[in-house]
Amino acid sequence: MAHIIVVGNEKGGAGKSTVSMHVATALSRMGHKVGVLDLDLRQRSFGRYVSNRLGYCARNGLDLATPEYAELPEIDKSQLDPGENIFDRRLSAAVSTLENNVDFILIDCPGSHTRLSQVAHSLADTLITPLNDSFIDFDLLARFDPADGKILGPSIYSEMVWHARQLRAQAGLPPIDWIVLRNRLGAQQMHNKKKMGDALDNLSRRIGFRVAPGFSERVIFRELFPNGLTLLDLKDIGVKGLNLSNVAARQELRDLMNEIRLPGVQVDF
Repeated sequence: MAHIIVVGNEKGGAGKSTVSMHVATALSRMGHKVGVLDLDLRQRSFGRYVSNRLGYCARNGLDLATPEYAELPEIDKSQLDPGENIFDRRLSAAVSTLENNVDFILIDCPGSHTRLSQVAHSLADTLITPLNDSFIDFDLLARFDPADGKILGPSIYSEMVWHARQLRAQAGLPPIDWIVLRNRLGAQQMHNKKKMGDALDNLSRRIGFRVAPGFSERVIFRELFPNGLTLLDLKDIGVKGLNLSNVAARQELRDLMNEIRLPGVQVDF
Protein backbone atom coordinates (compact mmCIF):
# COMPACT_ATOMS: atom_id res chain seq x y z
CA MET A 1 0.00 0.00 0.00
CA ALA A 2 1.19 3.50 -0.78
CA HIS A 3 2.18 5.78 2.08
CA ILE A 4 -0.19 8.77 2.05
CA ILE A 5 1.15 12.27 2.71
CA VAL A 6 -1.41 15.04 3.21
CA VAL A 7 -0.38 18.70 3.05
CA GLY A 8 -3.06 20.80 4.66
CA ASN A 9 -4.34 23.50 6.90
CA GLU A 10 -7.41 25.70 6.69
CA LYS A 11 -5.73 28.96 5.73
CA GLY A 12 -4.43 30.08 2.37
CA GLY A 13 -1.04 31.64 1.72
CA ALA A 14 1.05 29.34 3.91
CA GLY A 15 2.91 27.74 1.00
CA LYS A 16 1.09 24.40 0.78
CA SER A 17 1.47 24.04 -3.00
CA THR A 18 5.16 24.96 -2.88
CA VAL A 19 5.78 22.40 -0.14
CA SER A 20 3.70 19.79 -1.97
CA MET A 21 5.58 20.22 -5.24
CA HIS A 22 9.01 20.17 -3.66
CA VAL A 23 8.30 17.11 -1.51
CA ALA A 24 6.68 15.17 -4.37
CA THR A 25 9.41 16.08 -6.87
CA ALA A 26 12.21 15.34 -4.40
CA LEU A 27 10.78 11.86 -3.86
CA SER A 28 10.47 11.35 -7.62
CA ARG A 29 14.06 12.45 -8.19
CA MET A 30 15.21 9.94 -5.55
CA GLY A 31 13.62 7.13 -7.55
CA HIS A 32 10.32 6.71 -5.74
CA LYS A 33 7.03 6.43 -7.60
CA VAL A 34 4.78 9.28 -6.51
CA GLY A 35 1.14 10.00 -7.30
CA VAL A 36 -0.37 13.39 -6.47
CA LEU A 37 -3.86 14.83 -6.03
CA ASP A 38 -5.05 18.43 -5.77
CA LEU A 39 -8.25 18.75 -3.74
CA ASP A 40 -8.65 22.48 -4.32
CA LEU A 41 -11.17 21.99 -7.12
CA ARG A 42 -11.51 25.74 -7.65
CA GLN A 43 -8.00 27.21 -7.64
CA ARG A 44 -5.93 24.08 -8.42
CA SER A 45 -2.55 25.73 -7.70
CA PHE A 46 -0.80 22.39 -7.20
CA GLY A 47 -2.37 20.89 -10.31
CA ARG A 48 -1.27 23.92 -12.34
CA TYR A 49 2.23 23.62 -10.88
CA VAL A 50 2.51 20.06 -12.23
CA SER A 51 0.96 21.09 -15.56
CA ASN A 52 3.46 23.95 -15.87
CA ARG A 53 6.27 21.45 -15.32
CA LEU A 54 5.06 19.10 -18.03
CA GLY A 55 4.68 22.02 -20.44
CA TYR A 56 8.18 23.30 -19.69
CA CYS A 57 9.69 19.86 -20.28
CA ALA A 58 7.81 19.48 -23.59
CA ARG A 59 8.93 22.91 -24.84
CA ASN A 60 12.57 22.35 -23.92
CA GLY A 61 12.99 18.64 -24.67
CA LEU A 62 13.70 17.78 -21.04
CA ASP A 63 12.79 14.72 -19.01
CA LEU A 64 12.65 15.99 -15.43
CA ALA A 65 11.46 13.61 -12.72
CA THR A 66 7.78 14.39 -12.24
CA PRO A 67 5.10 12.89 -9.97
CA GLU A 68 2.03 11.32 -11.57
CA TYR A 69 -0.88 13.75 -11.33
CA ALA A 70 -4.39 12.33 -11.15
CA GLU A 71 -7.73 14.11 -11.40
CA LEU A 72 -10.64 13.20 -9.18
CA PRO A 73 -12.90 11.12 -11.44
CA GLU A 74 -16.46 12.18 -12.13
CA ILE A 75 -19.00 9.85 -10.53
CA ASP A 76 -22.53 9.14 -11.69
CA LYS A 77 -24.80 9.79 -8.70
CA SER A 78 -26.78 6.69 -9.58
CA GLN A 79 -23.72 4.62 -8.62
CA LEU A 80 -23.66 5.91 -5.03
CA ASP A 81 -24.79 3.79 -2.12
CA PRO A 82 -27.67 5.17 -0.03
CA GLY A 83 -26.36 8.08 2.05
CA GLU A 84 -22.90 8.02 0.43
CA ASN A 85 -21.25 11.38 -0.21
CA ILE A 86 -20.16 11.88 -3.82
CA PHE A 87 -16.89 13.55 -2.79
CA ASP A 88 -16.01 10.56 -0.60
CA ARG A 89 -16.46 8.28 -3.60
CA ARG A 90 -14.45 10.55 -5.92
CA LEU A 91 -11.51 10.71 -3.52
CA SER A 92 -11.65 6.99 -2.80
CA ALA A 93 -11.65 6.21 -6.53
CA ALA A 94 -8.66 8.48 -7.18
CA VAL A 95 -6.64 6.96 -4.32
CA SER A 96 -7.55 3.43 -5.45
CA THR A 97 -6.32 4.21 -8.96
CA LEU A 98 -2.92 5.27 -7.65
CA GLU A 99 -2.22 3.22 -4.53
CA ASN A 100 -1.13 -0.06 -6.12
CA ASN A 101 1.19 1.63 -8.63
CA VAL A 102 3.11 4.13 -6.49
CA ASP A 103 5.15 4.25 -3.30
CA PHE A 104 3.69 7.55 -2.08
CA ILE A 105 0.50 9.49 -2.65
CA LEU A 106 0.71 13.19 -1.84
CA ILE A 107 -2.59 15.05 -1.41
CA ASP A 108 -2.64 18.87 -1.41
CA CYS A 109 -5.70 20.23 0.42
CA PRO A 110 -7.45 23.58 -0.06
CA GLY A 111 -7.00 26.44 2.37
CA SER A 112 -10.53 26.04 3.71
CA HIS A 113 -12.69 23.44 5.40
CA THR A 114 -14.24 21.11 2.82
CA ARG A 115 -15.59 17.59 2.87
CA LEU A 116 -12.70 16.46 0.63
CA SER A 117 -10.11 17.95 2.98
CA GLN A 118 -11.76 16.40 6.02
CA VAL A 119 -11.74 12.91 4.48
CA ALA A 120 -8.20 13.31 3.16
CA HIS A 121 -6.90 14.03 6.66
CA SER A 122 -8.33 10.73 7.87
CA LEU A 123 -6.29 8.98 5.14
CA ALA A 124 -3.01 10.62 6.13
CA ASP A 125 -0.11 8.48 7.30
CA THR A 126 1.94 11.69 7.37
CA LEU A 127 0.33 15.11 7.76
CA ILE A 128 2.33 18.23 6.91
CA THR A 129 0.87 21.56 8.02
CA PRO A 130 2.75 24.61 6.69
CA LEU A 131 2.24 27.58 8.96
CA ASN A 132 3.33 31.18 8.45
CA ASP A 133 5.45 32.29 11.40
CA SER A 134 2.68 34.49 12.74
CA PHE A 135 0.22 34.38 15.61
CA ILE A 136 -2.50 34.95 13.01
CA ASP A 137 -1.73 31.48 11.68
CA PHE A 138 -1.09 30.07 15.16
CA ASP A 139 -4.74 30.83 15.92
CA LEU A 140 -5.60 28.09 13.43
CA LEU A 141 -4.11 25.56 15.86
CA ALA A 142 -5.04 26.93 19.25
CA ARG A 143 -6.61 29.79 21.14
CA PHE A 144 -4.24 31.55 23.52
CA ASP A 145 -4.32 34.33 26.09
CA PRO A 146 -2.31 37.29 24.71
CA ALA A 147 -1.73 38.57 28.24
CA ASP A 148 0.32 35.61 29.44
CA GLY A 149 0.64 33.37 26.36
CA LYS A 150 -1.21 30.46 27.96
CA ILE A 151 -2.95 28.00 25.67
CA LEU A 152 -6.71 28.15 26.21
CA GLY A 153 -7.67 25.23 23.99
CA PRO A 154 -7.45 23.72 20.51
CA SER A 155 -8.80 25.68 17.56
CA ILE A 156 -10.76 24.57 14.49
CA TYR A 157 -8.02 22.89 12.51
CA SER A 158 -6.59 20.98 15.47
CA GLU A 159 -10.07 19.71 16.23
CA MET A 160 -10.39 18.40 12.65
CA VAL A 161 -7.05 16.59 12.95
CA TRP A 162 -8.18 15.11 16.29
CA HIS A 163 -11.35 13.83 14.60
CA ALA A 164 -9.28 12.31 11.78
CA ARG A 165 -7.11 10.57 14.37
CA GLN A 166 -10.19 9.15 16.04
CA LEU A 167 -11.46 7.76 12.74
CA ARG A 168 -8.11 6.11 12.04
CA ALA A 169 -8.00 4.57 15.51
CA GLN A 170 -11.50 3.16 15.07
CA ALA A 171 -10.43 1.64 11.75
CA GLY A 172 -7.34 0.05 13.32
CA LEU A 173 -4.93 2.22 11.29
CA PRO A 174 -1.59 3.59 12.55
CA PRO A 175 -1.69 7.08 14.08
CA ILE A 176 -1.04 10.15 11.96
CA ASP A 177 2.51 11.49 12.11
CA TRP A 178 1.73 15.22 12.21
CA ILE A 179 4.44 17.77 11.35
CA VAL A 180 3.86 21.52 11.63
CA LEU A 181 6.25 23.52 9.43
CA ARG A 182 7.31 27.01 10.41
CA ASN A 183 7.14 28.29 6.85
CA ARG A 184 8.01 31.56 5.09
CA LEU A 185 10.34 32.63 7.86
CA GLY A 186 11.71 36.17 7.57
CA ALA A 187 15.21 37.29 8.41
CA GLN A 188 14.04 39.83 10.98
CA GLN A 189 11.58 39.91 13.88
CA MET A 190 13.72 37.69 16.13
CA HIS A 191 11.58 38.43 19.22
CA ASN A 192 8.44 37.25 17.42
CA LYS A 193 10.27 34.14 16.16
CA LYS A 194 11.19 33.18 19.71
CA LYS A 195 7.64 33.74 20.97
CA MET A 196 6.24 31.64 18.12
CA GLY A 197 8.80 28.92 18.72
CA ASP A 198 8.00 28.74 22.42
CA ALA A 199 4.24 28.69 21.75
CA LEU A 200 4.53 25.93 19.14
CA ASP A 201 6.79 23.81 21.33
CA ASN A 202 4.30 24.13 24.19
CA LEU A 203 1.35 23.29 21.97
CA SER A 204 3.13 20.38 20.28
CA ARG A 205 3.39 18.55 23.60
CA ARG A 206 -0.28 19.13 24.33
CA ILE A 207 -1.87 18.06 21.05
CA GLY A 208 0.78 15.82 19.55
CA PHE A 209 2.68 17.16 16.56
CA ARG A 210 6.32 17.65 15.65
CA VAL A 211 7.67 21.10 14.78
CA ALA A 212 10.01 21.39 11.79
CA PRO A 213 11.58 24.29 9.91
CA GLY A 214 10.09 24.91 6.47
CA PHE A 215 11.13 27.38 3.77
CA SER A 216 12.27 30.93 4.34
CA GLU A 217 10.63 33.75 2.39
CA ARG A 218 12.55 33.81 -0.91
CA VAL A 219 11.89 35.31 -4.34
CA ILE A 220 13.08 32.10 -6.03
CA PHE A 221 9.89 30.23 -5.08
CA ARG A 222 7.70 32.73 -6.97
CA GLU A 223 10.00 32.47 -10.00
CA LEU A 224 9.88 28.67 -10.14
CA PHE A 225 6.09 28.23 -10.34
CA PRO A 226 5.42 29.47 -13.94
CA ASN A 227 7.69 26.76 -15.37
CA GLY A 228 6.79 24.13 -12.80
CA LEU A 229 10.35 23.92 -11.52
CA THR A 230 11.78 23.20 -8.08
CA LEU A 231 15.05 24.02 -6.37
CA LEU A 232 16.42 20.62 -7.35
CA ASP A 233 15.98 21.30 -11.09
CA LEU A 234 18.18 24.37 -11.40
CA LYS A 235 21.36 22.55 -12.44
CA ASP A 236 19.40 20.38 -14.88
CA ILE A 237 18.12 23.44 -16.75
CA GLY A 238 21.58 24.96 -17.03
CA VAL A 239 21.75 27.29 -14.04
CA LYS A 240 25.40 27.46 -13.03
CA GLY A 241 26.97 28.87 -9.92
CA LEU A 242 23.94 28.90 -7.60
CA ASN A 243 23.86 32.00 -5.40
CA LEU A 244 23.97 31.73 -1.63
CA SER A 245 20.20 32.17 -1.28
CA ASN A 246 19.52 29.25 -3.63
CA VAL A 247 22.09 27.06 -1.88
CA ALA A 248 20.49 27.88 1.48
CA ALA A 249 17.02 27.12 0.11
CA ARG A 250 18.23 23.75 -1.18
CA GLN A 251 19.59 22.97 2.30
CA GLU A 252 16.20 23.87 3.77
CA LEU A 253 14.57 21.32 1.45
CA ARG A 254 17.14 18.69 2.45
CA ASP A 255 16.47 19.38 6.13
CA LEU A 256 12.71 19.18 5.52
CA MET A 257 12.92 15.83 3.73
CA ASN A 258 15.05 14.43 6.55
CA GLU A 259 12.67 15.75 9.21
CA ILE A 260 9.57 14.24 7.58
CA ARG A 261 11.07 10.76 8.15
CA LEU A 262 9.19 8.97 5.40
CA PRO A 263 9.55 5.16 5.32
CA GLY A 264 12.24 3.83 3.01
CA VAL A 265 13.53 7.30 2.08
CA GLN A 266 17.23 8.11 2.23
CA VAL A 267 17.76 11.74 1.32
CA ASP A 268 20.59 11.85 -1.23
CA PHE A 269 20.63 15.28 -2.83
